[in-house]
Amino acid sequence: MLVGVDGREPYPSDLSDEAWELIRPVITAWKGRHPSVSGHEGNYGMREIVNALLYQARTGCQWRYLPHDLPPKSAVYYYFGLWRDDGTAETIHELLRCLAREMRRRREDPSAVVLDSQTVRASVNAPKETTGLDPGKRSPGRKRGIATDVIGLVIAVIVVAASVQDNAIGTTLLDKVAASAPTVTKAWVDAGFKEVVVEHGARLGIDVESVQREPGTKGFTPQPKRWVVEQTLGTLMLHRRLVRDYETRPSSSAAWIHWSMTDLMLRRLTRTTTAT
Repeated sequence: MLVGVDGREPYPSDLSDEAWELIRPVITAWKGRHPSVSGHEGNYGMREIVNALLYQARTGCQWRYLPHDLPPKSAVYYYFGLWRDDGTAETIHELLRCLAREMRRRREDPSAVVLDSQTVRASVNAPKETTGLDPGKRSPGRKRGIATDVIGLVIAVIVVAASVQDNAIGTTLLDKVAASAPTVTKAWVDAGFKEVVVEHGARLGIDVESVQREPGTKGFTPQPKRWVVEQTLGTLMLHRRLVRDYETRPSSSAAWIHWSMTDLMLRRLTRTTTAT
């Protein structure tokens, strides 16, 4: 059930009671490991901090434009930065991914992944050294590389300058997949990932297969196996924070992907929806 906190009216992005119970143990345990030196518990509940993060992910507003009935920018960004850097955001994401796979009657650990990259424009505050020009798409900004399982759940994320070649993105993604999901033995990629990615996968024990477009195909056509990762990239764009890369740090961009996927998985696990 979606209810307001501390008497405020609820936002569509707020955690339901059921969704909060899924992630509460992780955040409560984190809080227990990070007591305040002064003993002060803070003025804002952890559920409201997460609500503010999900509000921003969904609406794409600037930090200073967070509504006044949510915790202030200073508090929300404090926890966003901590959870980005110590891996808590990714831990929550991984927990929900396992639960979402179990809900689909699949094993906790995947055996196959699909790789793809997406170029997005960066805002003016992104440092020049972290952005570039994608020569293929003739678009400046950053590239997001993701690896998903066969039901579209994110396994690995990398954010780099748009000038970085897909080969470098692919090899890094495979390294991340091998580290976090050693059960993976198969990967599908598009033609942008060349032989170097196939060879790197072989060294990791992952069979990398390139899925080619059918000759004569025009316009956008979903490709076998690969359509899953394309669907995930499209669904993530429902979160306006990801429509453009607004982040100073690429690591913050990756964290917003994890938070956006956390929002999507929480809604799937609790069978709730929100307006697009």
